[in-house]
Amino acid sequence: MKQLKAAVFGASGYSGGELLRLLDRHPSVRLTHAFANTSAGALVSSVHAGRAHGDAMEFESFDGVGSLDAEICFLALPHGEAIDLVPALLEAGKIVIDLSGDHRLTNAAEYERFYKHSAASTKIMSQSVYGLPEWNSEAIRSARLIANPGCYATSAILALAPLLANGLVEPDSIVINGMSGVSGAGRKAAIEYSFVEVNENIRAYRAGDHQHTPEMEQALTEIGGKPVQVTFIPHLIPITRGIYTTITARPSAARDGRATRFRDAFEEHYGDKPFVRFRAERIPEIRRVANTNYIDIGLRVVPDRNQVIIMSTLDNLVKGAAGQAVQNMNLACGFPETEGLL
Repeated sequence: MKQLKAAVFGASGYSGGELLRLLDRHPSVRLTHAFANTSAGALVSSVHAGRAHGDAMEFESFDGVGSLDAEICFLALPHGEAIDLVPALLEAGKIVIDLSGDHRLTNAAEYERFYKHSAASTKIMSQSVYGLPEWNSEAIRSARLIANPGCYATSAILALAPLLANGLVEPDSIVINGMSGVSGAGRKAAIEYSFVEVNENIRAYRAGDHQHTPEMEQALTEIGGKPVQVTFIPHLIPITRGIYTTITARPSAARDGRATRFRDAFEEHYGDKPFVRFRAERIPEIRRVANTNYIDIGLRVVPDRNQVIIMSTLDNLVKGAAGQAVQNMNLACGFPETEGLL
């Protein structure tokens, strides 16, 4: 069986390491390059123990598309770096899946405001498809440039989308609290992510100014057909991996607040989606999704307070990053959606 050749850029980071792990076991893919300029020449196994062909593979420096023996490229790079790489990769006929935020926002001004970097060109952005498989699978199947969603954004969008699509909650009433493990900050040395600062501590950060806020609003506005405005407050919690999101919203005045209507919306939209597990009666837990590509969603309707509460959990490195990227690759390349992920 012919295997698709794949390259990972930013392969020494946490999301890059998850990509190496998932691609290494994928039956339809052969990993040909692990690019990491600062670690070039080092064994992959010295950074990601037991992954990517054991001791045989080394990190490489990228020398240009002329020597790139790969048909699909995963970019697990810091924000701002993918913008410079993508045009040449697309020109060379590669399929590109960008795990950074560089090709998610269609509004260039919003990108520059939240990411503090010049936006990608209009020509490139016109080719970008938002890679949320549960809601955008048909466009992903024919895409050459896929913008992999952010981890917080995935946890919130999937939890809210059925309700907004069915007009069940007011689009200006949404408050989102997200809690993330430390790996969500990436593999970087900073005092605020050290063990002493994080252990036995929880703190909010970038409240009202996080880059996933416009991403959530953009996707949910498209899904619901009405402008959506959210209040998003992210928190850092003392675990390695995982995201826990709790959301409150006000039921739509045009709809009744019976709990069955809300449950039916989730079952209608996610009943055949392999990685969404909706259980209204179960409170989601991070331990049930860690190291998997699942998102678990729970629901509580509180009629006497005119409120609906949605909870979701996922692994920020898998469903929130590398796993979703592989899911997108499966759709774009005609593989079974779950291949290499179960």
